[in-house]
Amino acid sequence: MLATQNDTAMMRELQQRLLDARRRTDELFSLVKPDALYARPIPERHRIIFYIGHLEAFDWNLLGERIFGLKSFNPEFDLLFAFGIDPVGGGLPDDQPSAWPPAKQVYEYAGTLRHILDGSLATGTSDSASAGFSLATLLNVAIEHRLMHAETLAYMLHQLPLDKKILRATSESPSAPRIEPRMFDIPAGPAVLGQRRSDEQFGWDNEFEAVTADVPAFAIDQYKVTNGQYLDFVQAGGCDTPALRSEDDWKWKSAQSISHPVFWKRGTGGQWHYRGMFAEVPLPMNAPVYVSRAEAKAYARWAGKELPTEAEWHRAAYGSNAGTESASPHVYPWGKAEQPGSRFGNFDFAAWDPTPVNAFPEGNSAFGVGDLIGNGWEWTSTPFAPLPGFEPFPFYRGYSADFFDGKHFVMKGGSARTAACMLRRSFRNWFQSHYQYAYAGFRCVQR
Repeated sequence: MLATQNDTAMMRELQQRLLDARRRTDELFSLVKPDALYARPIPERHRIIFYIGHLEAFDWNLLGERIFGLKSFNPEFDLLFAFGIDPVGGGLPDDQPSAWPPAKQVYEYAGTLRHILDGSLATGTSDSASAGFSLATLLNVAIEHRLMHAETLAYMLHQLPLDKKILRATSESPSAPRIEPRMFDIPAGPAVLGQRRSDEQFGWDNEFEAVTADVPAFAIDQYKVTNGQYLDFVQAGGCDTPALRSEDDWKWKSAQSISHPVFWKRGTGGQWHYRGMFAEVPLPMNAPVYVSRAEAKAYARWAGKELPTEAEWHRAAYGSNAGTESASPHVYPWGKAEQPGSRFGNFDFAAWDPTPVNAFPEGNSAFGVGDLIGNGWEWTSTPFAPLPGFEPFPFYRGYSADFFDGKHFVMKGGSARTAACMLRRSFRNWFQSHYQYAYAGFRCVQR
C-alpha cells in the first residue's frame, strides 16, 4: 500500500494539483500552430516537440518503475525525452526537425504514459516500501517540474513569431501612477536563506538547510528597473561601452550583436515596441525590463550601483526593523497572514505580460520595497551554490549539483507565469549570466 505518511486527503490534493499543472502545459501547447511544433524559438533550447514528450517522460521516469514497478513500453522515447539542455560556453544544439519523431507518435506516447500513471495513482498500489522517500515528495517534484516548464515554455513561445501562434485576447494592464525612482535604506540585520528540514515542508534540494546571514546596511531600488529607465541607458550609449562590462561579457555581447533587450523590437519610425505574447505593443515604460544578468550588470555599473546579493534581496523582502526573519517558507513580503493573491502582485499565471512595477502596493515589504514577488525574476550577484548541509535528492542527484559551477547565478522573486507554490521565500531560481530569454529583471543596490 501507499506509504503511511501519505494520507488520503493529501494524496487527493496532490493528484488534483498534478491535473491542474497538466492543464497549464496543455494550454501552452495548444497555442502553437501545428506547422510550428518543430520550431526552436530559442537557440539554446530544444524544439517545441521535445517538451510535449519530456513532461510525460519525466513523470514516468520518476514514478513508473521506482514507485509502481511498471515496465517501459517505449524505452527509446523514455531516453529521448528524458533531459533538457543548458549549454554552457556557446555550444548550441544543431539537430534538424527530421531527427524527431512525428508529432502523432509523440502525442500518443505522452497520452499512454498519463493513462498508465493515472491508473496506478488511482489504485494506490506501490512497490516503494523501501524507497527511502515518500510518494508525496515525488509528486511534488513532478508537479513543480511541470510548472517550471509552464514558465519556460511561455517565454519560449514569447519568442515564437506571432503568425505561428493561435492568438488570444488579453486583459489590459492595471493602471498605476507615474513612477518616481527612489532608493530605500535597509538597516543592518539578519537574512534567513533556505528552509529547515525539520519543518517537513516540500522544497528542492538547494533550499536546505536554512542558514542566517548577517547583512550590513545598504540602499535598494524601490522597484525593478523599468523599460523606461533601461531605454535611457541604451540612448546614452551604455550598450556600446566596453568599460561597463567584463571582458567575457563584452565578447558575448559583440559575438551576438546585442544592442537591446531581446523582448524589445524597433518598429517603424525607430520607435521601440515590446514583444508581447500575442501582440507587439509600444514599449511599456513602467513595466520591468527583461534582460540577461550581463546586461543588468552593465546598467548597474552605468548607474553607479551594483546588483544585490541573495542575502540583501532577502533582507529587503522579508526583513524588518525588529531584526527578525522567519525561516518558514510560507512568509511573503506582505507578511504571513495571507497566501499569494491577485492584489499582491502579478504572478500565478495572472497575465501573459508584465505590469507596471508599482501596480500592487499591497505587496510591498515591511521596508516599503515593491514588486518583489512576481512580474519578473530578479538577478542577484550571488553564484548559485549549495547552502550548508546541502544533500542532493537521491532520485534526482543532478537537479542542483550540476549547476554549482560558478557560471549560474541566483534569481529571486518570480514572474507573471510563476505558480503560487513556487513563490515561497526559500525557492531559488538560477540561470547563466548570458541568458536573455527568461522573464528576469533586476533592481540595484548601493552599499
